[in-house]
Amino acid sequence: MIFDVNRCCRRAEVRELQGDTPLALGGEGLWVGVLSSGSCLLDCPGRQSSGGASGDLLLGRGGFTLRPLSVCHLLCVRLTGLAADAFLEGLPEPRFADSAACPGAAELLARVCSASDEPDAAEAAAPYTLLCAMAHADEEVRHLSPLVQRAVEAIRENYMALYGVEELSSQLGVSKCHLVRVFSSEMGMPPGKYLTSVRIEAAKLLLTEREYNLEMIAGLCGFSGANYLCRVFKRETGLSPAAWRETAAPHAAVEKLPMRNNEIYV
Repeated sequence: MIFDVNRCCRRAEVRELQGDTPLALGGEGLWVGVLSSGSCLLDCPGRQSSGGASGDLLLGRGGFTLRPLSVCHLLCVRLTGLAADAFLEGLPEPRFADSAACPGAAELLARVCSASDEPDAAEAAAPYTLLCAMAHADEEVRHLSPLVQRAVEAIRENYMALYGVEELSSQLGVSKCHLVRVFSSEMGMPPGKYLTSVRIEAAKLLLTEREYNLEMIAGLCGFSGANYLCRVFKRETGLSPAAWRETAAPHAAVEKLPMRNNEIYV
């Protein structure tokens, strides 16, 4: 055979992000995905985070985590082979790209993901077709501005003690209105809502540990008390903390987060 399409590019793994649970993507090869709804943050160790919004394309080598900023859906596939390796040589870091660079991405991705385990000739060629379509997608890069990047880092590192958006804007040296406008534009939500999502993420982590009661969890996550935690948690997830603990723990797919100065942070 002169041209072996499977050796050039093949489907290795399909993953799907649904709801608000973080998804870690690893393995050899190139991850290609489409964020069909919602928004999320791409966290890659040692590199600047990038935000993705509905319709954006995902490209990158494994070793990063997608953290939903709202309820979202993303379908992605890991491609391996010589062509995928060559593609990665020109892709220095995982990123979200504007879907305008590849208008047929969603349809091509769905075709690759739905292919049988023993594909026919057309299905076998679909991964390579998808890769070719993505050839210029990495030219449209979505980066967070320095202000929004600092705001995200400040929230994630100090969500327990952060009083609110006014205190955050003061720390960053900008007006509250300016911060809300820029943050909302880049992240798809205002900073106050993002702060709440980070606190809820931390509360879910603590709920998986039975020794923490609701009052303790509220204090560790920046809520004023257990009653307020319950109201916000129910509003954001549709479940009370107690119901979430019973249904999700200890099998909750919540990423274990590192420790920092004996404190839990997101």
